[in-house]
Amino acid sequence: MPPRHLADLDPAERRAAVADLGEREFRAGQLSTHYFGRLVRDPAAMTDLPAATRARLAESMLPSLLTPVRELTCDDGATRKTLWRLHDGSLVESVLMGYPDRVTVCVSSQAGCGMACPFCATGQAGLTRNLSTAEIVDQVVSFAAIAASGAIPGSPARLSHVVFMGMGEPLANYPRVINAVRRLTDPAPDGLGLSQRHITVSTVGLVPAIRRLTAEGLSVTLALSLHAPDDELRDELVPVNQRWKVAEVLDTAWAYAEQTGRRVSIEYAMIRDVNDQPWRADLLGELLSGRLAHVNLIPLNPTPGSRWDASPKPVEREFVRRLRAAGVPTTVRDTRGREIDGACGQLAASGVGQ
Repeated sequence: MPPRHLADLDPAERRAAVADLGEREFRAGQLSTHYFGRLVRDPAAMTDLPAATRARLAESMLPSLLTPVRELTCDDGATRKTLWRLHDGSLVESVLMGYPDRVTVCVSSQAGCGMACPFCATGQAGLTRNLSTAEIVDQVVSFAAIAASGAIPGSPARLSHVVFMGMGEPLANYPRVINAVRRLTDPAPDGLGLSQRHITVSTVGLVPAIRRLTAEGLSVTLALSLHAPDDELRDELVPVNQRWKVAEVLDTAWAYAEQTGRRVSIEYAMIRDVNDQPWRADLLGELLSGRLAHVNLIPLNPTPGSRWDASPKPVEREFVRRLRAAGVPTTVRDTRGREIDGACGQLAASGVGQ
């Protein structure tokens, strides 16, 4: 695992770590204020710390975790994708998306992914390792600093939303992802001070972990990557369905919605001639009708050489029409980042930075 970082620790652990360095405990609060409050990591800018110990404190508590390998932009700078190299050479990706009313970052929780969904670039790469809490948080803090600089045209100068939809299955790295959520939502200076309601955690349907999340007392949005309403096809598209079937996964999601009062986001990648038939739209509508749920249809961003392709727009529109006719709120995801390999895993799989 990477070196220990301030973001791996809760406030009490930070004070203890600073004390172990022979410093007064309140220095931990000063470091937290710089990192989470001011988005500063350069020791030279931490002028409230004694010059003699500034570098040592920063080196011990704020080690460098992410090195940008490649940065791509599109949408006139409103969409930015970064490929990061971690301390052990692993590669992960994250994406910043600026909108008129918000700035969102999509973060990775694992290097690679072990879920093996055949249409996903990351899933085909396999799992390298889990990310640490701080490696997850540092992706967000890095982009928060970019937003704060005013570099995202037409968007607020504050990052406000985080989606755990990058590389990896977040609930397969459960303790570190939950710790990251708490760091992101703890009030400053202990954390970044984001609203729990502005955090989305996705999963392919790890039922025991969803139940565990339900008991956490958090108000994050649960996004369920369903991709098929029937077990026969979902067994192929989302192999974990061979363990937890559609009915059980949905029942667990409804329990989360009931406990939290939060609408579940049903993620559904539209794949040409695979899962986009009208009867599947009708079946999905039957499963979701009357539930606290919203469907987010995702035009597939195909990977080079893949046999999977996006559904034609008329097919997509008919799918939407049928779901809405069943009373299910449905939107189509904004296809940001196609020209910069926006689908997670595409940059890492391309060999860039190897």
